[in-house]
Amino acid sequence: MGQKVNPISNRLGVIRGWDSNWYGGKKYGDNLLEDSKLRKYLEVRLAKSSVSRIVIERTLKLITITICTSRPGLIIGKGGQDVDKLKKELMKITEKDVQINIYEVKRPELDAQIVAANIARQIEGKIAYRRAVKMAVASTMRAGAEGIKVQVSGRLNGAEMARSEMFKEGRTPLHTLRADIDYALVEAHTKVGVVGVKVWICRGEVYGKRELAPSFANNEKGSRNNGGERRERRDRGFRKPKNNR
Repeated sequence: MGQKVNPISNRLGVIRGWDSNWYGGKKYGDNLLEDSKLRKYLEVRLAKSSVSRIVIERTLKLITITICTSRPGLIIGKGGQDVDKLKKELMKITEKDVQINIYEVKRPELDAQIVAANIARQIEGKIAYRRAVKMAVASTMRAGAEGIKVQVSGRLNGAEMARSEMFKEGRTPLHTLRADIDYALVEAHTKVGVVGVKVWICRGEVYGKRELAPSFANNEKGSRNNGGERRERRDRGFRKPKNNR
């Protein structure tokens, strides 16, 4: 099933937490619809701000929105003016008090959403898709990822027949639930149609219990990116018998 299910939803409750954290009760449907409206609005409004993840938490009268981005300066603005403006816009949509937190993504090369969006923007800018993908793969592997897989689908280079191409480097074990795999799907809107970009990034394996609540300060604790250390541990447990002949 690892090949067929979204890798993020497959790991929910195991090594990954939810992006919406609240108890809806009888208003569950209304809250869900409101979350969807907020996300759609923020995705369009902050399209150029390299947004990775939007986490929504609710209390009775307050909605806390945490925006994870690699370019926080674009969202905050001069003296926090842009954040205040954004807050007022969101309060009009929800008619509730809104609090906005900005969290900076320290290593955007290891974030699938940012990598996929970067490839899609380059394809829209008429850069050859192979060059865009190979540059993204190289920078992700340099940043310390264990593996990356990129699939590009559609009318590539304006071809008449749509096709899919996949680029792989390293390992991306989709069936291993403790493997910290980030996944994203972004569409590039070109003159000849839509080109879909899928990215899987393996950031190591998680040993022990990880806090599933959205505590962004401790987000990378327990994740291990050092392949050599893990390989040594595996070899210790499964040592081949010596041939004495």
